[in-house]
Amino acid sequence: MTRLHADDGGPRVLGILGAGKVGTVLARLALAAGYRVLVAGSSSPEKIALSTEVLTPGARAVWAAEAAQAADVVVLAAPLSKFLAAPAPDVTGKLVIDAMNYWWEVDGHREELRSASTSELVREHLGSARVVKAFNHMGYHDLEDGARAPGTPGRKAIALAGDAEEDLATVAALVDALGFDPLEIGSLAEGVRLQPGQPAFGANESREQLARLVAAASPLPVA
Repeated sequence: MTRLHADDGGPRVLGILGAGKVGTVLARLALAAGYRVLVAGSSSPEKIALSTEVLTPGARAVWAAEAAQAADVVVLAAPLSKFLAAPAPDVTGKLVIDAMNYWWEVDGHREELRSASTSELVREHLGSARVVKAFNHMGYHDLEDGARAPGTPGRKAIALAGDAEEDLATVAALVDALGFDPLEIGSLAEGVRLQPGQPAFGANESREQLARLVAAASPLPVA
């Protein structure tokens, strides 16, 4: 699998805010690809230290503030409503990947989340952060099992949306390093095409098929 190192000019340290299923899968993929990984839960590192040692051996459990400060790239993998209700982490100058979704079973029935581009809400909550939406549409079990080396026949794709070309390029390289073909779909607002209820949500497909599913998206309802 392609790996990014210091001499590649790419990120070396990932800070993952969220120690649930998606966060731990992404941590394992990143560790396998040669990254240093910091994992933070919603409280003290001690509360997730054992699970981190067992589920993501090689990653380090830290406070969320440390993960945000020390990482080259910060990945958000927490429950969306809890993240938006908590004080925003200081991610000044950081590239942030939003892998979160509004999910009513976890977040409750929240019309303001169901009818919005949630990654834009995340960016507003963070302030002036550079946000790219990625890793949200594929189930954690498919992320776990689907990573393949570049050029592998049938390699699956991860879609990403963001406003800055440089940030999209960085996240696309990270997607590739973690074992998937990147598919850039446009601005951060276009990330609505990847949200629950859209054809691409849950997709575990090739880049060509994923592009067709993204193109088939319908507008979100207006609140």
